[in-house]
Amino acid sequence: MTKLLHASHAISRRAFLQSSAAGAAVASLAPGLLLSPAAAQSALTVGFIYVGPKDDYGYNQAHAEGAAAIKALPGVTVVEEENVPETVDVQKTMESMINLDGATLLFPTSFGYFDPHMLELAKKYPGIQFRHCGGLWQEGKHPGNTGSYFGYIGQGQYLNGIAAGYATRSKKIGFVAAKPIPQVLQNINSFLLGARSVDPAITCQVIFTGEWSLAVKEAEATNALIDQGADVVTCHVDSPKVVVETGAGRGAFICGYHANQSPLAPEKYLTGAEWAWGNVYTDFVTKAQAGQKLGNFVRGGLKEGFVKMSPLGTAVTEEARKKFEATLAAIMAGGFSVFKGSIRDNKGNVVVAVGQSFAENAIELESMDYLVEGVVGSTA
Repeated sequence: MTKLLHASHAISRRAFLQSSAAGAAVASLAPGLLLSPAAAQSALTVGFIYVGPKDDYGYNQAHAEGAAAIKALPGVTVVEEENVPETVDVQKTMESMINLDGATLLFPTSFGYFDPHMLELAKKYPGIQFRHCGGLWQEGKHPGNTGSYFGYIGQGQYLNGIAAGYATRSKKIGFVAAKPIPQVLQNINSFLLGARSVDPAITCQVIFTGEWSLAVKEAEATNALIDQGADVVTCHVDSPKVVVETGAGRGAFICGYHANQSPLAPEKYLTGAEWAWGNVYTDFVTKAQAGQKLGNFVRGGLKEGFVKMSPLGTAVTEEARKKFEATLAAIMAGGFSVFKGSIRDNKGNVVVAVGQSFAENAIELESMDYLVEGVVGSTA
């Protein structure tokens, strides 16, 4: 049976935890909440926490679709709470899932949940398993009952860039981004590198909004990019809905992100880089039910089924389709590198030397702090 934590339910949970006697009594039981392998086969409660709404056509929806995939598994109960800010509130939410619902596997999905919030709770509840999306888990530094998972979605943004490269007439493409963290920078760079594999003269302007979800700034950024000549737009914000609808409304082509946004702009949607979290969560849950050790640092891309592409839209030409499909096949075969030398950043520094190549699982990519040559914008 699936439980959805509505706001009133969440408030009652937090009120319960404010009772020090009740909280202490339940907390003392926490280490024993980890099910034995035999019991785990038939009963496992899994908690999902989202920073925004589950139907945002974006980041949170992609995770919610992944959660939905495990609801049908035998013996699995899913509890969810949406619109939880990246503050101490997420600690209260996780603690209530542990103490009131008996959750023994938690997925706090938003970037800011990892440090300090998830790490603090993991120390307090050593018998509970916590896995975070995107965090850079390090052995010896972070608790053993924590870990992170992420996908090489830069591969998808590279493919988005190929579609954009064929669609642009102005040779200017645009990117609306939330924050200049490594995962976002890698997506921006991959998008342009994909486009430049079609035409090296293409440039990409990026505008950072400073927030994961801020509709007004996202609309303003999209309009500004188009006003400056961009005729293809993509993004890395929690909900691409505003970017997609605003861009398509202005006549720009769209490359999606997180989930499939083609219903929002069917004539202008080229393709999109999507998450396939259902595969990832199913693997975690199946292992947890079997009493197996969960991975602490889990990664995968298109080949491993962590990432997928939206179907190509009607505006994609046959020439673009052929290059897109050939590149996708090369990625699926393994060994394809988006970041191979020589590459300079947009300040003129060599960041990937001649003959140097970073595989998709290169840890260096997860600490990326630069924008490549051809990206108009700054991380500062």
